[in-house]
Amino acid sequence: MKIIVGLGNPGVRYENTRHNAGFMVMDELAKMAGTEINKDKFEAKYAKIKVKGEDVVLLKPETFMNNSGFALRQCMDFFKVSPKDILVIYDDMDLPVGNIRLRQKGSAGGHNGVKSVIQCALSSEFDRIRVGIGRDPQIPIVNYVLSKFREEEKEDLQKAVKQAAEAAWFSIDHSFTETMNRYNKKG
Repeated sequence: MKIIVGLGNPGVRYENTRHNAGFMVMDELAKMAGTEINKDKFEAKYAKIKVKGEDVVLLKPETFMNNSGFALRQCMDFFKVSPKDILVIYDDMDLPVGNIRLRQKGSAGGHNGVKSVIQCALSSEFDRIRVGIGRDPQIPIVNYVLSKFREEEKEDLQKAVKQAAEAAWFSIDHSFTETMNRYNKKG
């Protein structure tokens, strides 16, 4: 069994904000699976699907970004899943809009949602897909991550969301090393 968790903030106020790139990827994954992430449990919305014989939970925590790990921990405990079987998808200011980057482990890199996941999962050794949201040094970080994408960024964002969802889907029945080799493109 695998858990794919997208990080974001619940509610209409935060829809389509930069910090919700992880939720956007989860919605794309649900579309690919022909389902909706709409069951309530674990202080989250989730869907349980089967992909090529593998049980997969698609999870969108409703605990708000900075406490994302609490919902994930509940889900991990319920399904008896270890950190090696989770994939976390989240926004990254250090990547331009339209880019994604896959990693197998690492620090939170200043991302409070990932920091919460590391604390609650008791490990930093989990797979991750980071979705670029860019950066604007003129705007304070909190205001920036809670802002909506500009019109001229939306096409690149949609490309990245689709690519991240495809990478997550590919990782279900391939090693994450293979997935990184396929989706971490240079240039």
